[in-house]
Amino acid sequence: MAGFLKFHTILSSIQSKRVQIMNLTIASYRYCPYGTNPGFESLDPSLTSHHRTPLNRVAVFWDLDNKPPKSFPPYDATIRLKKAAESFGVVRYMVAYANRHAFTHIPREVREQRKERKQLNKLENIGVLKPAEPYICRVCGRRFYNNEKLINHFKQIHEREHTKMLNRIESARGSRRVKLVGKYSMKMDKYKYAARDVLIPKVGYGLADELKRAGFCVNMVSDKPQAADFALRIHMADIMDKRRVECVILVSDDKDFVEVLNEAKLRCLRTVVVGDTNDGALKRIADASYSWQEIMMGKAKKEAVSVVGRWKDRDVLKRLEWTYNPERERKLYDFRNDTDFESESSDVEGFLSEEDDGVQKNDSAWWKLEPESVVESR
Repeated sequence: MAGFLKFHTILSSIQSKRVQIMNLTIASYRYCPYGTNPGFESLDPSLTSHHRTPLNRVAVFWDLDNKPPKSFPPYDATIRLKKAAESFGVVRYMVAYANRHAFTHIPREVREQRKERKQLNKLENIGVLKPAEPYICRVCGRRFYNNEKLINHFKQIHEREHTKMLNRIESARGSRRVKLVGKYSMKMDKYKYAARDVLIPKVGYGLADELKRAGFCVNMVSDKPQAADFALRIHMADIMDKRRVECVILVSDDKDFVEVLNEAKLRCLRTVVVGDTNDGALKRIADASYSWQEIMMGKAKKEAVSVVGRWKDRDVLKRLEWTYNPERERKLYDFRNDTDFESESSDVEGFLSEEDDGVQKNDSAWWKLEPESVVESR
């Protein structure tokens, strides 16, 4: 009897554990956030609606020869442009083309800033001017009340360490090189971020490096005239031919891109132009246009919601639009007329045949009544 009770308790505990496991599996299956399951409804409708509404694929093409970010810092301008492009859809391509002159040229605003910095350094060396807050080295954290001392410290210590690490990586081979890259990667990244604010670029003002840091693919072309425009047009045509995007954003004021934008419009692609010319040829063709000032202020990002809404309404109207195809209409109505004529002729023939049968069956005149016995028999 005691053994039977012990067996009964063990069996009941096993069954209760099975029920708990089944409930947990059903709950996890029902509240699965990765998609809808057959037989269960998702609790979060936004998850399913996100997959139902496809987003536009966006490509950004930048003509640096014609429209470099002169009055704004390159990295800040590129990040603002990227955020504005993301409001139109998913950004898949960000490409910039320019020749060597665009990367070596220093804008007037940058030259003026460098002159002001030199004058401030002279005043700090004399002791006339003292900064309100010290200059902090972003690599080691030391503080300096003189900008030139910070620059000398950075060059003598951190720049030498950076060159030593690069030499070690280049001289190593195989697995040792991989280990050194993993060991020095964080230090090298920290040095690069700090050097942008302390050191002055040797060539230009660091336009290519800033664009690459923001995620752009920067391509340098030859110094021939219109070489960058030609390469950019070929790249745009290639992406349009392969149907890789639904929206094209062009950063330029050059009239040479009018044909490319017209081709994009013929292929039912959305077009957006970023330029400073108020009434340019590109802005008259494009679906939406913005200036660099509107990009930096965030106005383009706010207006992109209404622009995308208008695009969706236009797509809906195109689907509901009736188009006249004469050949199709002719075939359709000719077929209907033939069938109607055949059905009418068959009805007339049937009606006439019924009348003939009625005439053959009833030979007596219509005004003569039949006897009651005949009617009852029928």
